[in-house]
Amino acid sequence: MNVYSKLSSLLHSYTPMLHVLPPPFNLSCSFTFTSFTSTTPENPLVSYILTECIALLQSRATSKYKLKQVHAFSIRHGVPLNNPYMGKHLIFTIVSLSASMSYAYNVFSMIHKPNVFTWNTMIRGYAESENSSPALPLYRQMLVSGVQPDTHTYPFLLKAISKTLNFREGDAIHSVTIRNGFESLVFVQNSLLHIYAACGDTESAYQMFELMRDRDLVAWNSVINGFALNGRPNEALTLFREMTVEGVEPDGFTMVSLLSACAELGALELGRRVHVYLLKVGLRENLHVTNSLLDLYAKCGSIRGARQVFGEMSERNAVSWTSLIVGLAVNGFGEEALELFRQMEGQGVVPGAVTFVGVLYACSHCGMLDEGFNYFRRMEEEYGIMPRIEHYGCMVDLLSRAGLVKQAYEYIQNMPLQPNSVIWRTLLGACTIHGHLGLGQIARSHLLKLESKHSGDYVLLSNLYASERRWSDVQVVRRSMLKDGVKKTPGYSLVELGNRVYEFTMGDRSHPQSQNVYALLEKITELLKSEGYVPHTANVLADIEEEEKEQALSYHSEKLAIAFMLLNTAPGTPIRVIKNLRVCADCHVAIKLISKIYDREIVIRDRSRFHHFRGGSCSCKDYW
Repeated sequence: MNVYSKLSSLLHSYTPMLHVLPPPFNLSCSFTFTSFTSTTPENPLVSYILTECIALLQSRATSKYKLKQVHAFSIRHGVPLNNPYMGKHLIFTIVSLSASMSYAYNVFSMIHKPNVFTWNTMIRGYAESENSSPALPLYRQMLVSGVQPDTHTYPFLLKAISKTLNFREGDAIHSVTIRNGFESLVFVQNSLLHIYAACGDTESAYQMFELMRDRDLVAWNSVINGFALNGRPNEALTLFREMTVEGVEPDGFTMVSLLSACAELGALELGRRVHVYLLKVGLRENLHVTNSLLDLYAKCGSIRGARQVFGEMSERNAVSWTSLIVGLAVNGFGEEALELFRQMEGQGVVPGAVTFVGVLYACSHCGMLDEGFNYFRRMEEEYGIMPRIEHYGCMVDLLSRAGLVKQAYEYIQNMPLQPNSVIWRTLLGACTIHGHLGLGQIARSHLLKLESKHSGDYVLLSNLYASERRWSDVQVVRRSMLKDGVKKTPGYSLVELGNRVYEFTMGDRSHPQSQNVYALLEKITELLKSEGYVPHTANVLADIEEEEKEQALSYHSEKLAIAFMLLNTAPGTPIRVIKNLRVCADCHVAIKLISKIYDREIVIRDRSRFHHFRGGSCSCKDYW
């Protein structure tokens, strides 16, 4: 029996009472449902229908389809469209079932003088929907209507604002909560903390956290996640340690944030300890946690670990498949990434836009030109995914890495989307590698309009001039950097050892073991030369003697980090380095030989990909 039939039978059971009802209900036996058109609240039959409809809406068995049946039945049998009781429960059910907010708003707009509960439900509905932007105008409309917000209004409102990343409005609402005396409430504080963290203002989020007397798990999670997502993984890990000291038990959300911080730092050993903890507390079956664990291993260059996590997953979604496909691609295993994509299709899992970014990335970094164009075509024709700027960027990168720089430029000119700075920077980088000065200057002219003070563009242009030995132009670029107040992003490398992450910068001598590190580097240089190593000095940005250039190359941050790890780890132990810039050509050649001389696997994660060095070769096959 459907909802409509059930209500009809209830109404028939009400029919014997008709003879006792006052006019106009003293009707003949030819009673029909449509006879009842009175809209007065005193109408007993309408009140009965209203009560039964609300009971059905509150039932756990209610679905999106059933709530519309109930609504339709109530309208047909005399419940007014603007009845505030019916409207309140309808809107609450619509929001609880995550049904259409346009439907909820249509009901809401008919209610005469909705109460604060109804306003809050609407704001909550928008906060939990994909488009949360109408929540703030609705709040303002609520104030104009003379309805005063209560303790539930601001948490919903702040949640909506955090999704739109509107920092200014969040700050303004914070001031309002202080004036209204709601700031001291825990759930308001948690919401404020969340909005600052979500908007990237980690300092304000932490200040809010410090002022809180009662910190629940939600507060800890918000501030840890804020640090993890905004490039401050060390602070996230420190807070997690404080959290455990205070006896607060982490949940799945905490673990996701912690794993994100470990992945950002490349702290694989710490991530492995988190993995053990997950097994101990029973969070291993949480799909979000497992996906984060898979992502951690992939981002730390442990593809074996990522594959193992993927293989042990009892449940997989598109995110799981995509994470491993992207992980394989950035680690240089393009063919394996494409094979996994074929398995994904074979199992009926529908790939998304991000999946195809991983697939195209795999083609780009492995020189699979024809395959890349084929997958780009299939993405739109077979899956109906409209290419985004990221997909076009992959195609420009595909052509650029293959040395087809002129074709890449033509592709950019024919793109249906406006090319962004990343695409022009990709072309400029390709011009630097393959020696296209004219196109490089064109790319630079576009970058000046889009992002004029990006330090990497100055460096790429300097490299391009240096490769042509145009030292006067190199000096012009360097002077313009000084004039424009642009500072080159300093290169650094991170390594993990004994529960700590160590940072090295070029020529840095502040480390306690610097003397031993530099002594080992000199020995390494001698061993490299005996293996036939010749320093690659073409792109050293100065017109100086070759010997000085060679010395400058010897002290790059990744070489310092590798020397430090050679000193402090047992023979045969893999070395993992995280670098913020692209590995230079000289370091790439040198590290291949170091991996052979010392019989070590060396994994370098640079700005765009992984390099797995082993036995004198690299996983990228020198195609990078």
